[in-house]
Order: sequence, then C-alpha cells, then structure tokens
Amino acid sequence: MPSAAEKPLAISSLPALLDEAAARFGHHKALDFFGRKLTYAELARLVDRAARGFQKIGVVHGTRVGLCLPNSPYFVIAYYAVLKAGGIVVTFNPLYVAREIARQVEDSGTTIMVTLDVAKIYPKVAAVLETTCLETIIVCSLRAALPLAKGLLFGLFKAKELAKIRRDPKHIRFESLLADHTPMQPVAINPVIDLAVLQYTGGTTGVPKGAMLSHANLTANVAQIADRVPSLQPGRERALMLLPLFHIFGMTAGMNFCISLGAEIVLLPSFDIAQVLNFIVKKRPTLFPGVPSLFATLSNRAARGKFDLSSIRYCISGGAPLPLETRQRFESLTGCKLVEGYGLTEASPVVAANPLDREYKNESVGPPLRDTIVEIRSLDDPTKILPAGERGEVCLRGPQIMAGYWRNLEETKAAFIGGALRTGDVGYLDKDGDLFLVDRIKDIIICNGFKVYPRSIEEALLQHPAVAEAVAIAIPDALRGQVPKAFVTLAPNSEATPHELLHFLAGHLSRIELPRVIEIRASLPKTNIGKISRKDLVLEEAEKAGAAAS
Repeated sequence: MPSAAEKPLAISSLPALLDEAAARFGHHKALDFFGRKLTYAELARLVDRAARGFQKIGVVHGTRVGLCLPNSPYFVIAYYAVLKAGGIVVTFNPLYVAREIARQVEDSGTTIMVTLDVAKIYPKVAAVLETTCLETIIVCSLRAALPLAKGLLFGLFKAKELAKIRRDPKHIRFESLLADHTPMQPVAINPVIDLAVLQYTGGTTGVPKGAMLSHANLTANVAQIADRVPSLQPGRERALMLLPLFHIFGMTAGMNFCISLGAEIVLLPSFDIAQVLNFIVKKRPTLFPGVPSLFATLSNRAARGKFDLSSIRYCISGGAPLPLETRQRFESLTGCKLVEGYGLTEASPVVAANPLDREYKNESVGPPLRDTIVEIRSLDDPTKILPAGERGEVCLRGPQIMAGYWRNLEETKAAFIGGALRTGDVGYLDKDGDLFLVDRIKDIIICNGFKVYPRSIEEALLQHPAVAEAVAIAIPDALRGQVPKAFVTLAPNSEATPHELLHFLAGHLSRIELPRVIEIRASLPKTNIGKISRKDLVLEEAEKAGAAAS
C-alpha cells in the first residue's frame, strides 16, 4: 500500500493515455517517420477515425485484431484504435513465416489482421486467410506513410518490394478504414478486467502462449517506469524508437511510456548502424531504450568516427544482461546515464530498474519497481521463500503481472506459486533489496551434479579485451552429463584464439566452469530485439550431435 504522502499508481485505459497527451500536448510532435510527422492532436484524430472504421467492420468488445507491422505510424494508430473500439490487440512478429502466423491466428482467434503492403510481409498473412479463422486483412501503404519525396523515390526504385494485393471483400485498404468522419461509438473499458493485449511468448517452457495483459497491467507499468525516472520533462523529450513495437519492451517502455510523457517518437523500422547514428546526430533524441548488443555496436562504431551523441540523456537496457564494459563505454561516449532493467512479457514487462539518482550497483538490475514484490523461492522447494543473499527462483507480485495465459489453464497454473508469478530466472536480493540475476533455470548447466551458470562464464569472457560478445550453453558429455560450450565474437581489430581465451578464463573461473569448447564466430544469432539467441545455438548443437550419431 502507498504511504499517505505517496499517490496511488495512475491506472487507466490505454486510449486514455493518448487522449490525455493530446489534450495537454496537442500541438507537439508525436511521431516522426523519416520526416513525415504527426502532432498529438493529429494522431488522436486519426485514432478516432480508425476506431470508427474498426467498429464498422465488426470490432466489438473482445474482438481480437492482429497487428503484423514493423515500426511505423500504422502500428501506433491501429493499436490505440483497436483498443478504443473495445478490441484486443494481438501482436505478430513480421519476420514470422506463414506457419507461425497461422498457429498464432488460430490460438488467439484473430479475425482481423492489419499489415503492410510489402513483399516480405503481406504474402505470409494472405497465405493464412483461407486456412484459419482470419476473415479480413487491412492493408497499409508504405508509400503513403513516407514524406512525398521519399514516397515517390520508393515508388520509382523499390516497386519490386511491394506486394500485389488481392481485390476482394476480404481486403480493406487502411485509407478506407479512415474514410468515415462520423464520431465513433464510445466503448466503456474496465481497465482492471478488460484485456488490452495478447502478447505471445515462450515463457518458461518455450511453447508460444498468449500472455493476457489488461489495460491496468500496461498502464500501471507505464506509471511504475515514470516513478523511476522523475527527472524526465513531459512534452519536451524525444525518443529514438528502434525497439520493435510488437515486442513488449518496445510497446511499454517505448510507445506507451513515451505517449504518456507527451514525447516525440522517432520511428525506425529496422536496424542499420549508419542510419541509427545519422538519426541520433540529426534528430537529437533524449531517450533511447535498447538492448546490450545495440549499445555495444553503437559504441564500437561511434568510437571510430566523429558522432555527436550528447543529446541522449537517458537509456534503459533490457532483454539481456548488460556487461559493465558496455555500460561504461557507452556512457563515456554520450555522457548519458545507461541503466539496466529487468522484465518479462508476463509482467508487462518491467519488474526492476536501476534508479538515476544514486550510484549504480554493478551487475544489479536495481530495486523492484513501486508496488512490485520480489520473492526468492528455493529451487528445491518453491514453497519456501529464501532470505536476502540466497539464490533461488525469482517470483513476482504486482499490478503489472498478467492474468494468465490465453485459454491455457494448465500453463497458467504452472506459471504461479502461491499467487506469485514464477519467472524461471535464478537470482537473489541483497540487504538493500536490490535484485541480482544469476541465470535462467532452464539454461543452468548441470555438470557432475554441480550447477554451472552460463552468465558467470559469459561475464568472465567479456572481461577479455578482445571479446565483443559471449554466450555459453550446455552440450552433452558422456562422463559429466553436461559441459559448457562458449561462443564469442571478437571486437574490431582484435585477435584471440580459443586456447588463449581458455587460458584467460582459468584465472577467472573454477575448473568445473571452464568451457569444454570455445568457438569464435564472425556473428552470433539474434532475436528480433537484438538479443543473442541462445535457443538457436542449442538447436545447432543438437543438429550436429544428431548428424554425428547417424
């Protein structure tokens, strides 16, 4: 419970965030897409018209509407419009193949999909129209979203990247959705009860499930983030948004938080290092959420050229552990504060973050956000809550915690213990209540009965000056059950051999923690938010083992 001097967290519907921003900052810039800009007043009007259009095609309370879109104004408009019409947003990764899209459509009951008219996305959505419960595709024009000059150039030189759109009643152009200027029918939203988003995640089992996030879950998390960064100035910030909005980190800590702040959001749909640096220099963002690999890559490139990154004042890093060297180097180049946070889809997503107004504890993700309770439960007996300093499973309570998994009572039951969300992460709280993460339960390597934590190996490798990235996984071993294998990439103009790295690790790790093999690669597989994909490496090793055995 908040103290008498502490106001309760501001919880509302998500459309109310936009309506309030439009009322306070109507003439301020809201979105910038390659120079095509919308003010908050313009954005709010487009959302109202799109909400009316969604209602006309059948969106009512609880209708699931999919967004299969990269970062663009269409995502923001459609997201708030669906919610305002009473629907539930289902986010789809545009990089999914048709089979993955079809599975998620069927599981969620998505009947309407909003997508882009580009050849890399639309055909995959169209392929599932006749074989799933999907009934309608709303097609957005990339050319129309760009400024006039850029749109013409795109039409002249990149027409092959556009998809041929079918003309039938099952296809609706986005501009047609906006054609009706009559007022939308207001929909009553109960923030606590009504679902806002079905966000699919592998959770702790790896099987995709729809985390049910209510309006209250998501707006509470926005308020919790704001509580942790009180120095930000409403109506005066500008954010560079490279994190995908279809990912929960970009959605909450990027889009929803920035809109609640009345910040201008500069949208980038994909990662290109030269373009990102150019945007930072020209657009002068003050906020820049990202993942560790992004900050490391930017630091490496910026250090080799003259790039003014001084406009950036605040960055939050999530999605993966933030190496100390990466944080210190990025802060020295920009003068900003780069803080590490921790979260997961089921928690909307932010759980803890380092505050700006105190000394940063190395390797800590900071204290839990306001009204968030972290319990460390025994790995052997999860009914037992451990005292400070002891390692166990991180379990959570708070207003941002999901209601459960969509139509999956078995997985929902397994995700909670005594009412607390089980994260599958191993960590501990120090005497001050700050959270330290050790590893994922499923990633722990059991070697001769001893627990070996991949993160310990990775952090040791990253202390070597030649190592840019590192990840460790378990591989089978006939004698010890499992042993560690490490993969690394090297920093530019650096050299090292596996033997040299093993010799270096001998002074930092116990014998049982030393990797059996270190593989040096030109690059490591990444997820859609730029996090190193441990899963892909595990699959690679399994395929190698299978091929060797056959």
